[in-house]
Amino acid sequence: MVFQPIVQKRTAESVVERFRMLILDGVLRPGDRLPAERQLALDLDVSRPILRDALAQLEADGLIVARHGEGTFIADLIGDVFSAPIAKLLRASPQGMADYLEFRRLLESDMAAMAAERATQSDRDMLKALGEAMQHAHENGDAEREAQLDVELHTLVVESAHNLVFLHVLRACYRLLADDVFDNRKRLYGQPGERKTLLDQHLALIKAIIAGDAEAARRASQAHIDHVSLASQHLTAADAREETSKLRRTIRLANAG
Repeated sequence: MVFQPIVQKRTAESVVERFRMLILDGVLRPGDRLPAERQLALDLDVSRPILRDALAQLEADGLIVARHGEGTFIADLIGDVFSAPIAKLLRASPQGMADYLEFRRLLESDMAAMAAERATQSDRDMLKALGEAMQHAHENGDAEREAQLDVELHTLVVESAHNLVFLHVLRACYRLLADDVFDNRKRLYGQPGERKTLLDQHLALIKAIIAGDAEAARRASQAHIDHVSLASQHLTAADAREETSKLRRTIRLANAG
């Protein structure tokens, strides 16, 4: 259970501090919905007036947001790595994708190695379950679900590295992944043989981390990014050829007319 009882000093400040640590540690993520007030008070073993005071403080601090008719949620504390205009410019740049993947390769390989060294049993259990979910989605031909689990895996690896700064920096970075700002993962998953290749790479990464093999985890992470980089280059080249073919066809049709 995420919300353990407050053992000492059942005050609003104690509740606020508990939430701060859960958010900082990455246990509570932006967008997570909090339990109803009554249930949350029971979970924390505090009175509802104390809980209300704590929630008011958290909202004033910008850590949670109450939405009328929906509930109370962890606020969007991460923000975007790039503004929408900059992200658009980077995506249009031939160098943008390469630099983005280079950035990820450097950081993710270290995070994978750290995860292999630092992952707790709970982390390993979650990684194992995620790998099984990936296999299930693959066997059912659910490419969209596979793409979603792809992002979840990268996030879970960083969480398993237990470095708070890297956690929040890369969580922001992975928004680009989730939004397909750079690499169109859904399109990549649609290429012949790619789904199986990506699944095998993800499972190799999971296996290395669970085994506690830091160097194998580092290599698996690097191999995955290298493959995505090469596949993306092929897709970009194919797009360029298609545009050239369309232009030739348009000119020929115009000349024939």
